[in-house]
Amino acid sequence: MDSHSDEPLLDQAFLALADPVRRHIIARLSRGPATVNELAEPFEISKQAVSKHIQVLEHARLVTRSRDAQRRPVHLNPARLEALTAWIGQYRLVREEQFRSLDAVLHAQAAAKGGPQAKDPS
Repeated sequence: MDSHSDEPLLDQAFLALADPVRRHIIARLSRGPATVNELAEPFEISKQAVSKHIQVLEHARLVTRSRDAQRRPVHLNPARLEALTAWIGQYRLVREEQFRSLDAVLHAQAAAKGGPQAKDPS
């Protein structure tokens, strides 16, 4: 997920996850597939509203549906979440490296001054 062509998919996914109901649905699906009825249980909204939330998650490719006889269980798409995590992770790694560099500079300055921070904290 590092090219500009992936940006619409990122936008859809993050917009889908911006809603607390949809985040709750994702959290529930992390424990296994569920039907719309099962997903609607904890909410005080209609099943139709829950279905619309699921459609948003489907459009963002965060969930999929399958057919099991009369049931249409909703499944989490873990590969999609992993792609989002990887996208976020690349920026986290950059920041961590910047903080390590800053720590090294501050530690070197403290050591040059003979200050109390000259000791290695580890």
